[in-house]
Amino acid sequence: MRIDVIIPTLRPGKEFEELLKRLESQTMPVHKIVIMNTRSGPFPERLRRAGDKIEVFHLDQKEFDHGGTRNAGVSHTEAEYLLFMTQDALPANAQLVERLAAAFENPKVKAAYARQLPREGCRELERYTRSFNYPEQSRIQTKEDLDTLGIKAFFCSNVCAMYERETFLRQGGFVKRTIFNEDMIYAGGLIKSGYEIAYVADAKVIHSHNYSGIKQLQRNFDLGVSQVDHPEIFGGIVSEQEGIRLLKQTALHCMRVRKPWLIFSLVFFTGCKYIGYRLGKHYRRLPKWLVRRCTMNKGYW
Repeated sequence: MRIDVIIPTLRPGKEFEELLKRLESQTMPVHKIVIMNTRSGPFPERLRRAGDKIEVFHLDQKEFDHGGTRNAGVSHTEAEYLLFMTQDALPANAQLVERLAAAFENPKVKAAYARQLPREGCRELERYTRSFNYPEQSRIQTKEDLDTLGIKAFFCSNVCAMYERETFLRQGGFVKRTIFNEDMIYAGGLIKSGYEIAYVADAKVIHSHNYSGIKQLQRNFDLGVSQVDHPEIFGGIVSEQEGIRLLKQTALHCMRVRKPWLIFSLVFFTGCKYIGYRLGKHYRRLPKWLVRRCTMNKGYW
């Protein structure tokens, strides 16, 4: 079972060096690691020499695209399975690749994604959000789950996700130009085609962010843009219900851990997310200057 890893990078540093070391020590060895590096200063030579499996390809910042750059990475691979990661996701142990690969023993599974654990220093609210989105129990997402899971049936994250190459190419890969959310757009296409997606809870990476309110607004703005730009995937699928459920569960968590004052922060950050999401859904009505203020991916515009 040959597996190639594809990682887009921008100014990679010591954390990325640690990611490469952990990939090299996996119980199921990877065949090749393809780095799609966006030029922004010199690429650290020590990373190029980090292992004989590493291949580095450079692109200009204006050429970067969340879907297109990853597709370009695929063109430099030949393996039957493709593992996409981000440069800030660290394998939590040596079994990450092996456990993701095991999901494909089910012939209907064409994508599998890992559980994301919070970093040290992660805020309490973000820590709970991680456990909400990435629970301890594995699951298989199918077309039949749309009525109960809603948009969560399409959930998949290229922070760490593996795909079967043959189906990936037959489905057309990631959408070639997208502001964000290329993983869920592809996953939605898989589900609608009758395939299945595995969430593998015992495949773990360490990955979280302490975003400010503005960054939450910008991220959710881009999320809204991606959904309205792809009605073939998200049309008729309601997202807000999942957000309301997260809000309620997080508020209960704050009470359980006896930190009720965190509810004020919860309301603030949830408001930022919702405002960003609604603005993104209606971005075509907004002036260009406001769109550029609201987006996290300014190069897209």
